[in-house]
Amino acid sequence: MTSIAAEPWFQAPSLQRIFGLLNVDGGEVRIVGGAIRNSLMGLPVADVDLATTWRPEDVAEKAKAAGIKAVPTGIDHGTVTLVVDGEPHEITTLRRDVATDGRRAEVAFGTDWKADAERRDFTINALYANSEGEVLDYVGGLADIESRTLRFIGNAAERVAEDYLRILRFFRFFAHYGSGRPDAEGLKACAQARAKLATLSAERVWSETKKLLAAEDPGRALLWMRQAGVLGEVLPESEKWGIDAIPALIAAGKSFSWRPDPLLRLAAIVPPDAERLEAMAKRLRLSKAEAAYLDRFAKAPAIAAKLADAALDRQLYRHGSEGIVARLKLSLASARRKAETDPAFLAESASYQRLLARAEKWQRPAFPLSGADVLKAGVPAGPRVGETLAELENLWIERNFAIDRATLLARLESLVRPA
Repeated sequence: MTSIAAEPWFQAPSLQRIFGLLNVDGGEVRIVGGAIRNSLMGLPVADVDLATTWRPEDVAEKAKAAGIKAVPTGIDHGTVTLVVDGEPHEITTLRRDVATDGRRAEVAFGTDWKADAERRDFTINALYANSEGEVLDYVGGLADIESRTLRFIGNAAERVAEDYLRILRFFRFFAHYGSGRPDAEGLKACAQARAKLATLSAERVWSETKKLLAAEDPGRALLWMRQAGVLGEVLPESEKWGIDAIPALIAAGKSFSWRPDPLLRLAAIVPPDAERLEAMAKRLRLSKAEAAYLDRFAKAPAIAAKLADAALDRQLYRHGSEGIVARLKLSLASARRKAETDPAFLAESASYQRLLARAEKWQRPAFPLSGADVLKAGVPAGPRVGETLAELENLWIERNFAIDRATLLARLESLVRPA
């Protein structure tokens, strides 16, 4: 018997309280999905979701009677969130699909655990654990976890047709949990239905793509996405640019302990063209912060490995650090990969590493003057104020920020009242 009873998260009082609340009068609640999968794979567990034979209104009623807060987060689809000791747990009534159109499903509530398992997407996501911690498997998920095989439940084409977002989920879960080659039937089903991704909302597409790019190593998943024609559907910008930079970026990230950064990885596979990236950000409905990151990356100058520290500081002041840091990371990753076969690139790699360290620690210095100083010097309000201030700031930048306020004021005086 496979058990997760010894897991610390399973023994949490809040979870045990839910078992006590709903395992009564012939009803039952079980843990389902990711928490079990991750525990069996030796991975961290973030959220603990549950499934129950009780209808959502019954779950809410029992929670209320026990003084537990119940939030109807998705009650039409059978989901109620119980907040126990400050910990939220999603509890969803067992379901079966009545009708699907590739974007949403009409469901009916039930009490059949096997039917509930068979309507889910992948075998590794359809494991249940009862109140004793015993893992219950109706679809072969345990064997697939053992072999790290990502496989649709039942007929892959049918599962994809139920929700076309599963195309992206196939590659996302493969990036996080799969090994070797993707399941052939699943890959074929995703390739054949790839044009249907256009029927999905941009928010859903980007959310899945971002989660994929956040994997420890999304390289193999991106490769198979490209092979299946899926990557071109989602990110046509990557078609001529390619994903060749990803392996080097992943290797550098592991060496320097960079956290997985989906936006940096996205930047690595699209051209640094501000206009195209702006259009991409609008198409995928990226957040303002995400779009701004890509814009700063695209507009940041390419940094030569031999650039002097003072010159780097000037570029950082003019363009900001975020885009330049992204550029430097990509350049460092590329140089390290080239150095594996050509020692001549070792020096270049070391230079980029030094420049990156400086850029990451850089703090923007404060320009000593303001518009008020220019007005006080006698420049009338209007465009000339900004022009004068910009001229002095450029001088200050070119002198490596070393000119003090008094010297700048003297220079301002000479500009306003030339000898």
